[in-house]
Amino acid sequence: MPDFWNNPKVSAPVLKEKKSLELALDRVRRLETLQGDLDAAMEFAEAGEAEYLEEANSLYDGLAKEIEALEIQSLLSGETDMNGAILTINAGAGGTESCDWASILFRMYLRYAERKGWQAEVHDVLAGEEAGIKNATIEISGDFAYGLLKAENGVHRLVRISPFDSNARRHTSFASVFVTPVVDDSIEIEINPADLRVDTYRSSGAGGQHVNKTDSAVRITHMPSGIVVASQTQRSQIQNRENAMKLLRSALYERELEKRRAAQQALESSKTDISFGHQIRSYVLHPYKLIKDHRTDHESHTPDAVLDGALDEFINEYLAHAKEASKAT
Repeated sequence: MPDFWNNPKVSAPVLKEKKSLELALDRVRRLETLQGDLDAAMEFAEAGEAEYLEEANSLYDGLAKEIEALEIQSLLSGETDMNGAILTINAGAGGTESCDWASILFRMYLRYAERKGWQAEVHDVLAGEEAGIKNATIEISGDFAYGLLKAENGVHRLVRISPFDSNARRHTSFASVFVTPVVDDSIEIEINPADLRVDTYRSSGAGGQHVNKTDSAVRITHMPSGIVVASQTQRSQIQNRENAMKLLRSALYERELEKRRAAQQALESSKTDISFGHQIRSYVLHPYKLIKDHRTDHESHTPDAVLDGALDEFINEYLAHAKEASKAT
């Protein structure tokens, strides 16, 4: 009998659906296992064996987290939600302040990926003139990475006492975050080599003698669309070119998706103005501590934890809010 799933004629959407079902089944099996262990621990605890009470509490917390994760997974049914993500951070106007804020967001998303058990690869970083970064591009690989991280699209606002102001005044900074799906090899994106301009240059960051002496960094311009991508973190020019082509395919694919999503024009408008009035989320560190998502009104009074990658509450709330909004329309 032929192996249906390994048949090369099976379409990519079918294989993606298979993977989604496998992940759901794995989670259900974990739920069943946790439930069984919890029942056993509770039985021993009720029989007077106190040491099992702490174990029961731990198992209960684990079961609650698994149920929440299953509920969130049910909200991720988009065509590319299971894909990896390309996340780009750009500092807004404001010089050193905004560059430092962009670097804080950069660390936050790396920590979030680490918490989720995902792999994160930094493709390109442009350092600020005095501190922080002007922009950065990260590829994040993991199940439902794009489906979750798409909640971060938009402008992020920071209010704090500036560490760069000798008068300790309060400053407001902005940075934008844009997330696109990693395009699978099975999804055809036709790129005509004649439409590409490829430039090589020396990496700008610290990277040892090899980086400073060879033109290993690669910048690719797709002339019909005007899209420019770059990669400079690999020591090999060939590897940087491969990474840049991956970024380009992702950007072109997202452009095609946007043509079919006229309702998402808010994202395009936010790309043109990284400033007050366009933010999706505010991070206030002074005179009080509060993070507020302006799309869902969800708030957190523990900004240190959120900036250390504890983003699930905001992302989950946004996904649930978006689901309800789509039902209403």
